[in-house]
Amino acid sequence: MRRKLVAGNWKMHGSLSENEALLSGLLAGMADVKAGVAVCVPFPYLAQVQSRLQGSSIVWGAQNVSQEAKGAFTGEVSASMLKDFSCGYVIVGHSERRAIYGETDALVADKFAAVQAAGMTPIFCVGETLAEREAGVTEAVVARQMDAVIAKCGVASLARAVVAYEPVWAIGTGVTASPAQAQAVHAFIRAKVRALDATVAEGLVIQYGGSMKPNNAVELLGQPDIDGGLIGGAALNAEDFLAICRAG
Repeated sequence: MRRKLVAGNWKMHGSLSENEALLSGLLAGMADVKAGVAVCVPFPYLAQVQSRLQGSSIVWGAQNVSQEAKGAFTGEVSASMLKDFSCGYVIVGHSERRAIYGETDALVADKFAAVQAAGMTPIFCVGETLAEREAGVTEAVVARQMDAVIAKCGVASLARAVVAYEPVWAIGTGVTASPAQAQAVHAFIRAKVRALDATVAEGLVIQYGGSMKPNNAVELLGQPDIDGGLIGGAALNAEDFLAICRAG
């Protein structure tokens, strides 16, 4: 039985004082949460979050990583550096990285490989833009993004990864894919993996990322192939984030 995983993506938000208040709120409300819980935070706050969450049931991670192991790459952060802070998860291929910073499918696959080589779990994001959905190519886009990782790392690598389906048109817009729309793509992802390895497909955690909030989490997480959420805005509010975690 797959255990739900709810991961907060803080994006470029936070301060030492704001983080302290948020983490304190989360820790105080975890007693009745059955789902796995993680927070993916900006690089400068990894030490604070590690110190605060050590020994708790909340796992922490990063939002990005370099595909390079080390060297003259000013401003970059390697997977081994993230491992030094005991990160459990690293987000790779988020739509904002793809759209704003031009990350290609091949680069995302390289980052996925770097995260796994360092012993951490990638949260591998896939999803289509509004134009792609309206053109009817959602499945083709998601398949192409997944194929890059499968070609580089093999389908077995997905047994040590989380996939996050994020319809780009529903991120930060307040628009959410309907439970049926989201379930259809999650089912497609699982079927694609099942065609290559049924065991990996059965165990694969596929999160939904796209304006999941307390008022729609129960219905979304009730779908058979939606195994959690990658939460943006609502992850910055302890009460909202915990409500989503409890829905899982």
